[in-house]
Order: sequence, then C-alpha cells, then structure tokens
Amino acid sequence: MTVFQAIDFSDHEQVVYASDAASGLRAIIAVHDTRLGPGMGGCRAYEYPDEASALRDVLRLSKGMTYKSAVAGVRFGGGKAVILLEPGQPKTEALVLAMGRAIERLGGRYITGEDIGTTPQDMSIMLRVTKHVLGASPGDGGSGDPSPSTALGCFEGLKASVRYRLGSESLESATVAVQGLGKVGWYLCERLHAAGARLVVADVNSESVMGAVETFGAQALDAEEIYDANADVFAPCAMGAILNGQTIPRLRATVVAGAANNQLDRPEHGTALQQRGILYAPDYVINGGGVIQLEVEYDGYDATEVERRVCGIAPTLSQIFASADADGITTHEAADRLAEARLGAASR
Repeated sequence: MTVFQAIDFSDHEQVVYASDAASGLRAIIAVHDTRLGPGMGGCRAYEYPDEASALRDVLRLSKGMTYKSAVAGVRFGGGKAVILLEPGQPKTEALVLAMGRAIERLGGRYITGEDIGTTPQDMSIMLRVTKHVLGASPGDGGSGDPSPSTALGCFEGLKASVRYRLGSESLESATVAVQGLGKVGWYLCERLHAAGARLVVADVNSESVMGAVETFGAQALDAEEIYDANADVFAPCAMGAILNGQTIPRLRATVVAGAANNQLDRPEHGTALQQRGILYAPDYVINGGGVIQLEVEYDGYDATEVERRVCGIAPTLSQIFASADADGITTHEAADRLAEARLGAASR
C-alpha cells in the first residue's frame, strides 16, 4: 500500500518517513494542513503491529489536529509524528535525539509535543537538536505535561454534553464509564469523582484499575466489557477507532464524551450513534485543551489564560450540538463544518 492509496490520505501536504540506523529510529511525520500555521501535533511512540497501522494512525491524527486547531481557534495547522517501536524496543535518548533531528529537517513546518509513549522529558531532550518543540519540562522553558488541560476541557465538555442531552446541571446522579486510565483518563476521573459522579473504569493495566477502585470507589470492568457498562456517559480515553459496527450496538450510555483521538472508526459511525439517540461530543473539539495550552506557551505561558480558554470548549460544544439539531446533521458533521469554515476563511 502506498501513501496516496491509503484510505485515510486526505490531501496531506507532506508525509515524511525518517530512519536512523544507529538509534533504531523508524518514524513517520505527517503534515496535513498549514493554512492556519505550522502543523502542530504530538509525537507518539508505540509498538504498532505493522507499518500500515502506523501510517493509518499518523494520517488520521494529523488531519484531526488540523480540525482541532481550527475549532479551538489556535494559530496552528495539523501535524503528527509516530515512532514505530519494535516489540520490547526501548525508547532511548539516542532515539529521541534522532527524532528531534528528523523534525528539525522539516524547518518549522511541523512542531511536536508529547503524546502516548512520550513525555515532557523527551521534549526537553529534543530541544537540544531542534527548537520546534512545545511542552518540554518547565525547567527547560516549556509548560510541561498538557494532560491536565486536556482533562479539564474534557470534563467541562462532558458536563455540557450531560446538560444538553440529560438536562442536568450536576454530575452527582450520573454514572460515567471511563475507558483508559492513562494520564488524561486519570485526571478526568479525579474531576468526575470530585463532582460526585459514579465511575466505572477499564484499562489494560490492572494496577491502574485497582488504583481507581481504591481512590475513587470505582467499579472495575474488563477492557472489553466497558462498552456494556450501565452508564449515562461513555468516556473513551484510550486509543482511537473504538466506535464501530461491533461496539456501538453494545453501548447503554446516552452520551459519548471522552478524550481519545479519532474515536469514530469511520464517519458513518457518527450516523450510527445518532440513530441510536446517543449524543456524541466530537473528539477533536472536547479534547482540545492540550493544544490550547501549547499555543499559550508559544505566546508566553500564563496558567490563568490556559484555564480560561480551555473552559471555552463547553460553549463551543453546546453551539455544535444546537447546530446539528437545527440542521438535522450529526454532531461530527456540524463540528467539521465549523472547522472547514475557519480553514476556508484562512485560505481567502
């Protein structure tokens, strides 16, 4: 399969393969659209089953970043990088430096940050060889881990979704099924628990699950059982493409509002959710808190400004829900329309 033949290729401006024999680096960088600014998106390090899976991920994620940035109103375009790790391959300092050099060769068309499998410390390492990095450790001039900002935006968006669909101003009587207890999923659970929500959780890491049971009084389910949870809200916070023809019929929730990227396996699955009467909070809208933090860092970091702007995700979602209902379209179509209008204005 070639890049142009890939089903998820969407007129990407640039797709670059990078390798470094000495460090074992194999990576793909995708720049989707730079009309609003340089392509911004995290660097993911993951043991992909094959190259085709990695290509699909980077193409989908980079396009999602274009739309995320447009809806969030930040001056970035869409980009993404993935490092293909072999089974058991360590993420060494040499490998991270090699990735930084690959990013530097793009001359600023792509700016990276942390993602699944990478950390603010990795971003600090990359800063030795490229300036096109955001989210490094605070001691190195960065704003650090953007996960708390992503979780805050998801929490505010989840509340807006519950308010719109269930008519409730409070989460005290709500049950939320959280899929994935990584950094964002955990921070989201902290906020949900403090707001009085009942939690049902699942993760492939059993220690994380037990930690949530002990800390939040959560009910634990096996990873594959979370779709069947008796919950008001399903919050996907792990990998993408989990809303598909097999999982959607199993959902008992009436709201899907979570932080994972690319939750819909294909666009038609947004229609499938709508047909079941399930309100879907488009992923790249509700999880935009991280990219908002990074733009504020780009201009001069201010924590108060980050929080103010991240909380603006909730009214944006409410606008998208109302627009979708008024025009008889799905919520992800309404979100796409908003993003494309802003991209079109940039073109003009």
